[in-house]
Amino acid sequence: MAGFARRKQASRLAGGPAPEPTPPAGAAPPAPPPAAAPDAGPVTAAPPPAPTLEEAQALTPADDFSRFAARNVSPEVRNLAMKQLFRDPHFNRMDGLDTYIDDYSVADPMPLATVRKLASARALLTGEAQSLAYYRHAGLRRWVRQVAAEHRPAASVVFSSTMAPYAHELLPKVPMLVDLVDVDSAKWTQYAPAHHWPMSWLYRREGRRLLAHERDMALAARRSFLVTQQEVDLFDSLAPDCRGRVEAAGNGVDAERFRPNPALPSPFAADERAIVFTGAMDYWPNVDAVQWFATEVLPRIREREPRASFWIVGRNPTPAVQALANDAVHVTGTVPQVEPYLQHAAAVAAPLRVARGIQNKILEAMAMGQPVITVSSCAEPIGATAEQGLWRCDEADCFVQGVLAWLADPARRERLGAAAREHVVQNFSWQANLDRLAAWLPTTEST
Repeated sequence: MAGFARRKQASRLAGGPAPEPTPPAGAAPPAPPPAAAPDAGPVTAAPPPAPTLEEAQALTPADDFSRFAARNVSPEVRNLAMKQLFRDPHFNRMDGLDTYIDDYSVADPMPLATVRKLASARALLTGEAQSLAYYRHAGLRRWVRQVAAEHRPAASVVFSSTMAPYAHELLPKVPMLVDLVDVDSAKWTQYAPAHHWPMSWLYRREGRRLLAHERDMALAARRSFLVTQQEVDLFDSLAPDCRGRVEAAGNGVDAERFRPNPALPSPFAADERAIVFTGAMDYWPNVDAVQWFATEVLPRIREREPRASFWIVGRNPTPAVQALANDAVHVTGTVPQVEPYLQHAAAVAAPLRVARGIQNKILEAMAMGQPVITVSSCAEPIGATAEQGLWRCDEADCFVQGVLAWLADPARRERLGAAAREHVVQNFSWQANLDRLAAWLPTTEST
């Protein structure tokens, strides 16, 4: 290193490279490099033969498996080799994850409601109303065809527009009567302003698509029916080409089943003042009604009457309904009978801010001898007055005052309840309303 440094320094001073050191005397000159051999190109070894199925079958865990992963190995041989490898118990030890093995090996059936929702979502691609896709069922279609073939009915009677497609395909051989019940398309449109996008858009779309279907079914049917004359007038304005093809046929109530019966056991505490709402609790107008009453009305009632409680009686309560439950709000879910809850209620409320037509929950409560506080749009089709046990309230203040009045005067409530039952028995018997449908059935001579 010292010699190299001196030569480097000399090169800098002289402006040229430093001379190479002279070899010592007597040293042999360096040997010349060997001559390059002619270029014969790279030598490539022949690839080993691909292993066979017999070789894979003979593998043991102690063998070398690497050659079975080469590119020239056939898939059958490679797969067999892997099976032989994983026969080694080392690769078959169970650990804590075996707790979850059934999560992947045992099928978890999808709930029917989820299947129906997925089917209705597909309607967004096909352009039809989602309600129709939701209620489409191949098994029911086969049953309808089988019944028609075996019994050759003179006519079909359909409940609701979503069931009409099953009978529509039997036309013209089997005439069809359609009980539309309500103008469902208008109900969907009515939901839209109460929701944000995209639900507002979906509800408006459903309203348009379902109205087109209702119109088609009314034009194809021998006769169609709606629950009130108000609904008939509304449908005529929305589908004027159906004017004269739809008439009113009201709901009915089983007045023998729903009748006062003090012997029924009370589901409430002895000193409790229960305010009762009944209905399917996965139906959005019902959900909206109980949420509003529990938050806007009940607290003000309890300021004056601490014993007051709110009972939400009905199947399939949504998470939003279940979240209302507390010391003063009771969510029952499905119950064997609603009659005991109506019989022993201190008040019955139906604050349905978004609803159409006649509400059977109101008719049933009135038939049980209970007056009912409800909104004007639900009271009007029933036709009872305040003295006949049906009070109209559209604001929270009115509901508060009405309920408190009944809680303070049970005798008055009982008198109003008797008048309510009389009104229902006289005006909402099933026989009177079913006679309207029977009048449009074909006679024996015409079939």
